[in-house]
Amino acid sequence: MEKLYYSISEVAKELGENPSCIRYWSDSFSKFVKPTRNAKGNRLYKAEDIQTLRQIQHLVNVKGLKLEGVEKELRAGHSNVDKTVKAITSLKEIRSQLVQVRELL
Repeated sequence: MEKLYYSISEVAKELGENPSCIRYWSDSFSKFVKPTRNAKGNRLYKAEDIQTLRQIQHLVNVKGLKLEGVEKELRAGHSNVDKTVKAITSLKEIRSQLVQVRELL
């Protein structure tokens, strides 16, 4: 069962980025990533926000786009980026499962 909200450290660990990078992307793309805040003021991310952050990560790190280019891609709503990110995520999960199986053997 998935959680409803994830902390910034959980999101950073999931994406393999620094929390400061996640915070920067959240602030830079506030139209697309809208974390809620708890009583202490900490950012809490939903699964949709994490998926958008994965798209941003892919566009920045793999495609080499700058922030303006990433914003244009997100505005255009290209589904190719979403499909690519989902495929990469699935493959990483499969790989981790295979590594676990290999360790058990």
